[in-house]
Amino acid sequence: MENIIVGKAYILGDNIDTDQIIPAEHLVYSTSDPEELKKYGHFALSSVPTEKAGLPDGGKSFIVGDNYQSEYSIVISGSNFGCGSSREHAPLALQVAGVKAIVAESYARIFYRNSVDGGFLIPFEGNEKLNNKIKTGDEVEINLEDNSIKNLSDGMVYKLPPLGSVYDIVKCGGLFNYARKNKMI
Repeated sequence: MENIIVGKAYILGDNIDTDQIIPAEHLVYSTSDPEELKKYGHFALSSVPTEKAGLPDGGKSFIVGDNYQSEYSIVISGSNFGCGSSREHAPLALQVAGVKAIVAESYARIFYRNSVDGGFLIPFEGNEKLNNKIKTGDEVEINLEDNSIKNLSDGMVYKLPPLGSVYDIVKCGGLFNYARKNKMI
């Protein structure tokens, strides 16, 4: 994992729940079978209501066609991202789909912890509501050293709160790997 993450943004609204991130009917696939694991990526964000997805007119869905990876690697959302059931498959599905980081106004605690503990992706909390300042398809750059996100499409830079040990845990691949590396277990 590098100190800079660059990619296209995918914008979502408030209260994106875990069933919208990965619908329950798709929890039947094996996470240890590489081909079945791809299904989690394919169905990621497939149940987000149209009014909560910030797609421009004629915009593409998060996943297009039979693909399992999205062209969008950074998700920017409103408040309460990952609410609903404590579904560990939700951050996994986003990771399989190619998401490297999420910047949300706020998170449901269990989604945030699952993202970090499993080492799936980096969950940034925004200092302000960014899902109405950045548009789907904008190229953005997250700088993990100075805790900022820059919209490369318009040059605007926004500060993000420091991650603390969250980045180190995700970089190690999860809480248990982090604890082993640091001789905690």
